Amino acid sequence: MTRRLLLLLPLAGFLVLAVFLYRGLSIDPASRDSALMARPFPAFSLTTLEDPGRTLDESLLKGEVTLVNVWGEWCPTCKQEMPQLLELAERGVRLVGVDYKDTREKGREFLAEFGNPFEVNLFDPEGSLGFDLGVYGAPETFLVDAEGVIRYHHTGYITTQDVERVILPEVAKWQD
Repeated sequence: MTRRLLLLLPLAGFLVLAVFLYRGLSIDPASRDSALMARPFPAFSLTTLEDPGRTLDESLLKGEVTLVNVWGEWCPTCKQEMPQLLELAERGVRLVGVDYKDTREKGREFLAEFGNPFEVNLFDPEGSLGFDLGVYGAPETFLVDAEGVIRYHHTGYITTQDVERVILPEVAKWQD
């Protein structure tokens, strides 16, 4: 009897492993919440894409609700998202870009070709700010309230439907 149970052990182990793998494959990584939700935006000191002599820090994000968009020239979905970001800027939403793991030249070319909805672009060639934000790819967008606290995190590109259904309502929720 004990011998038969020992023979079933590998089968039981396989079944348990299969259940865990199945569960893991059904999780949508884009639906994860940021670990920084309701926390201050991470401290940083980065130059701008436009002017290598101009350095900005997290105080840039205080005083006004801001969408911080992490993008890169190398990112195909960032190109898809640009019309929606341009629309948000036209509608009065303040946007700050983070040019992530890019070169200054490529970043500038990207904006020249697809438009620049950003008030300013932080240049993050090493990905240090992206790392502190927990970014695992671009685009990712963070809504920061007027106190500099992260209130919403959007993984992936912003669609036209997201603008109306999610982004604008979230911005309105945190404006004074």
